[in-house]
Amino acid sequence: MDVAIAQRPVRLDRRYLPVVGTLVVLGLMLTVGGTRYDNFLSPAVLSNLLINNAHLLVLAVGMTFVILTGGIDLSVGAVLALSSVVTASLLQAGWPAAVVLPLAVLVGSVIGLAMGVMVHVFGVQPFVATLAGMFFARGLCFLIAPESIPIRDEAFVSLASLSLYSGPWRVTAGVLVALVVVALAWWVLHLTQLGRTVYAIGGSEQSALLMGLHVARTKVLVYVISGTCAGIAGLQFAMFSRSGYALTGVAMELDAIAAVVIGGTLLTGGTGFVLGSALGVLVLGLIQTIITFEGTLSSWWTKIVIGVLLLVFVVLQRALSLRKT
Repeated sequence: MDVAIAQRPVRLDRRYLPVVGTLVVLGLMLTVGGTRYDNFLSPAVLSNLLINNAHLLVLAVGMTFVILTGGIDLSVGAVLALSSVVTASLLQAGWPAAVVLPLAVLVGSVIGLAMGVMVHVFGVQPFVATLAGMFFARGLCFLIAPESIPIRDEAFVSLASLSLYSGPWRVTAGVLVALVVVALAWWVLHLTQLGRTVYAIGGSEQSALLMGLHVARTKVLVYVISGTCAGIAGLQFAMFSRSGYALTGVAMELDAIAAVVIGGTLLTGGTGFVLGSALGVLVLGLIQTIITFEGTLSSWWTKIVIGVLLLVFVVLQRALSLRKT
């Protein structure tokens, strides 16, 4: 009996296959880039990969919660812009940074709460509810800041300039925030009742109700989490650009969705991992980095490659779901 158990082949759970696929794609990109271009795998390039995509990483974390329940959030790019615009305008008006930062995040949380109520209480489709949130947030951006607002507040600039060095590696405040958000999201999704409820709703909302789970509260809360992450991402982008602009983050919600799907989260909900979404963000960032190193390719190749990868991963997800049934 013991011998039979020892000889039994270890099979990988199907749920992990898309994430493994993402990891393989990431490894291939790093290998090809490191072979083809000088200094591609240098600490400076890899550090900039994280610095340039820290805000997208936080957006993808919030989007992962929503998509795991079978929903979608089209407002995150506009909410990011609104958070950065609110930050810049209040700092320009002389408000202290200690007050402005939580207010900018709260803006995203409130919009997320409104969309969550629309989805659950009033039965509005997530696509329509978050589309309305996108238009609302983007309209407020133009009312507050029709032109770009530079940020010169000393406290905020000092925070934005904060960098930690470990030899040639560099980590900014935005990257630290992103890493903390990813770690916290992993803990919530895998080690708390809220996380188990999120997965249960995505698997079958009716079954989650029959199990006595807090479906209503969780469905609203995932949009609050997504809005809060968008507010945090807006602060990160304001630190990165030292300004607030109404057109910031246009179509960034699509990048966040693409990163989540490439990271292995099913659009139908119930299956996915926040660490997979983080890998998806790195894949998107590496595509842009490779095109920059190539030098002769149009920047539009970034969208083309992302589109192809997205299609491949959606087909893979569909094949896995058919095998499961």
